[in-house]
Amino acid sequence: MRILYISFLLTLFSLSFSNAQLLTNKHTFTRQDTLRGSITPERAWWDLTYYHLDIKVEPDNKFISGKNTIHYKVLEPYNVMQIDLQPPLKLIKAIQNGEELAIKHDENAHFITLKQPQNTNTVNTLDVYYEGHPKEAIRAPWDGGISWKKDKNGKHFIASSCQGLGASVWWPCKDHMYDEVDSMLISVNIPAKLTNVSNGRLRLVERIGDTKTFHWVVKNPINNYGVNINIGDYVNFSEVYDGMAGNLDMDYYVLRDNLEKAKEHFKDAPKMMEAFEYWFGQYPFYADSFKLVEVPYLGMEHQSSVTYGNQYKKGYLGNDLSGTGWGLKFDFIIIHEAGHEWFANNITYKDVADMWIHEGFTAYSENLFLDYHYGKQAASEYVIGTRRLIKNDRPIIGEYHVNHEGSGDMYYKGSNMLHTLRQLIEDDEKWSKILRGLNTTFYHQTVTTKQIEDYISEQTGYDLTEFFNQYLRTTLIPTLEYKIEGKNLKYRWTDIVDNFDMPVQVKVNNTEKWLYPKGDWKTHTSESKIKTFEIDADFYVASKKS
Repeated sequence: MRILYISFLLTLFSLSFSNAQLLTNKHTFTRQDTLRGSITPERAWWDLTYYHLDIKVEPDNKFISGKNTIHYKVLEPYNVMQIDLQPPLKLIKAIQNGEELAIKHDENAHFITLKQPQNTNTVNTLDVYYEGHPKEAIRAPWDGGISWKKDKNGKHFIASSCQGLGASVWWPCKDHMYDEVDSMLISVNIPAKLTNVSNGRLRLVERIGDTKTFHWVVKNPINNYGVNINIGDYVNFSEVYDGMAGNLDMDYYVLRDNLEKAKEHFKDAPKMMEAFEYWFGQYPFYADSFKLVEVPYLGMEHQSSVTYGNQYKKGYLGNDLSGTGWGLKFDFIIIHEAGHEWFANNITYKDVADMWIHEGFTAYSENLFLDYHYGKQAASEYVIGTRRLIKNDRPIIGEYHVNHEGSGDMYYKGSNMLHTLRQLIEDDEKWSKILRGLNTTFYHQTVTTKQIEDYISEQTGYDLTEFFNQYLRTTLIPTLEYKIEGKNLKYRWTDIVDNFDMPVQVKVNNTEKWLYPKGDWKTHTSESKIKTFEIDADFYVASKKS
């Protein structure tokens, strides 16, 4: 997902990367928040297996119509199903076994009463039909919806973006992250002079009069906001990457006028793949290929169809978020959004309150890219430089069951937390095994923060409960309070949760040492009078001299 720089940093970062709903500090919640954010009884009884999203997009009218055929497995008998679709789109009918069904509409949620017996372990289908003018994204990807734009040649340039706001802003679905569909077919009918690019691989293009229908097959599980449509005057070039799991097709779809520019600029993509397969393990979607698709907004991590709008500039729209110079060594959108293929698309949060799992690890992937290609010092300088983006306005974890994200600090406070954890482990080979292990243990799964915490604690051999409580669930930054009295260094942690006892590396008289502070005063006695004292900057902590 997405952040700008000093003078405009606060404005942009308050919006975050995905849309204006993301990272808003909401204190009260509505019935619609609960319907969207919780596993309601009308969701819990059935498991998604397959979607066929079959739609027509009319660019001149900014209109979408069509149906979604939903295949599902019955987990326990029930006869009311919740399908989500946001106004002004209208869910016009639902059909099962040739019979039209009754629908109770509740703003964004629609409750369909099924007539067919829903027997445990059976797999059934339901067709839901819809149409209308979907919400238009004015400042995509931050506000979400459909971007109805035109390129400089006056041709339609259209794209979806909907994280946080929800996929139901443009198509009817089970709009909760806990249940990913196992596979899907995306069929998009558009004017014949345009091209639609969606997720997965292109199976077929059908010419129907003055229109074409593009059929894209997704073979891997996919989260709902990861599904996308991108429509424009696209041209394609591609390469085959020799990856960990064999040949990986890497396709690039760009506006016709940008072809030569993209061929040079997109060389960051195989560099990304090389670095991230090293750190995180094999790319999780070989069956669906990897694509970069140019769009009329900044970009987003749509699975196997990563969208790109960084104006063919290094950094973030030509700026270095870290202020160190290292951020101009790569195209931020290519690296960050593609990093989400591992953390967001492979490993996906069950509840949006745990969005830090996506954003913290992926922001951290930026400096791992630098680590791989430019060395450990470059990576360290970059991630430390991003600390100036941290506001500590509220905890990284949001409220559960009401579709509520935590603070925007999930990006760079999250990455600095992980960078600190790397220092505690003191073993880069072990650290890389943990990162790879996350992506194999939770391969194509939805997860909770607790699962991530427990896995890392188990693999490190440390109880990291208070470490994660400190950085994820409070706005407090551990502060090492100290005083120097001749040869004695007295020190303790302040601004900490109960039982926080993280060790920290320091230099006393330019000699590296580990200290093991707690909440009460401890003393280190040096061999000579203490003249200099500093904390290793790789630890995301504060200090206070008494």
